[in-house]
Amino acid sequence: MENGSYRWTPPKPDGGAQPPRGGKPTGDMKKFKRIFITLLVVLLLGITVSTCWYTVDDKQQAVVTTFGKVTEITGAGVHFKLPFGIQQAHKVDVNVYQKLELGYRTDSHSSGGYQVVEEECKMITGDYNIVNVEFFVEYKVSNPEKYLFGSYEPEEILRNLIQSQVRNVVGSSQVDSVLTDGKEAIQMRVKELVTEILQEYDIGLTLVDVKIQDAEPPTAAVIEAFKAVETAKQGAETVVNEAMAYQNAQLPAAQAQADQLIQHAEYLKQARINEAKEQVAMFNAMYAEYALNPEITRSRMYFEAISQALPGVKVIINTGSGESLDMLLPIEPMVGQTGSGQGSTVNGGN
Repeated sequence: MENGSYRWTPPKPDGGAQPPRGGKPTGDMKKFKRIFITLLVVLLLGITVSTCWYTVDDKQQAVVTTFGKVTEITGAGVHFKLPFGIQQAHKVDVNVYQKLELGYRTDSHSSGGYQVVEEECKMITGDYNIVNVEFFVEYKVSNPEKYLFGSYEPEEILRNLIQSQVRNVVGSSQVDSVLTDGKEAIQMRVKELVTEILQEYDIGLTLVDVKIQDAEPPTAAVIEAFKAVETAKQGAETVVNEAMAYQNAQLPAAQAQADQLIQHAEYLKQARINEAKEQVAMFNAMYAEYALNPEITRSRMYFEAISQALPGVKVIINTGSGESLDMLLPIEPMVGQTGSGQGSTVNGGN
């Protein structure tokens, strides 16, 4: 009844009673609101907890920024930070050698396959020849802060820098050096130049190694010619190695023979010296005897000379007193002889 008159309200189809207008919410609404608030609190708490910590593995370092400004660099382990994006952790692989391919690209879909990039590998040498040179580069991040915020796309800067220095070094080298025995010198020179420039740029990268993956002329005929040259060089090296092996095998025997000859010569030298000393001693002794008894020594020397010139001679010495003295010279050879032979007769005077 409103304003002194009746108003009929049709019942709801479900037969339920219509809640009074402006009344308090029922129990179901209160329960729903409590569940909603609880879920909202749990969600906010989960977001807060999940953004308060981060993990860094042993191959990484994390650069922590607070409102976009670098405030800390952390290593491996679990770390905490301010939630809701106030602090952010940017993880960088620092203890990992990364590769860079110049002149070719490895095909990851096929094993061992790769694709040649001609605009990167085709170069002109110092003697105006065209060669295709492919480089494999290894580098790593040395400063994660400089790597992230010191430059835009540091890997692309490194690629352009290496390609520039490679063309510089190859352009000052001869084609034979690039294709054959000068590769190591080119690699070392490129590495030195790139390392110096990276220190000036300070983009947080360190060059580890530069290697020539492949170097060949662009035409098949020239390739075959250089292969023939390489084969000839390998054959020459084989012959030289064989000659060195033969030399190493023969030198010890020749050295031993030379030592033997030298030792024999030293022996003969010493024997001659000893013989000369002996003759000198004999001469000195004979001279001493001669000085004491000149006549007797002279006769003795005379008879010894005859015995040496006429072995087996029989000497009869006339003493001048009517008697003769038989002297058999030399005594030793005459001992044991049978028969008496006729010898020469020598008259010796006083």
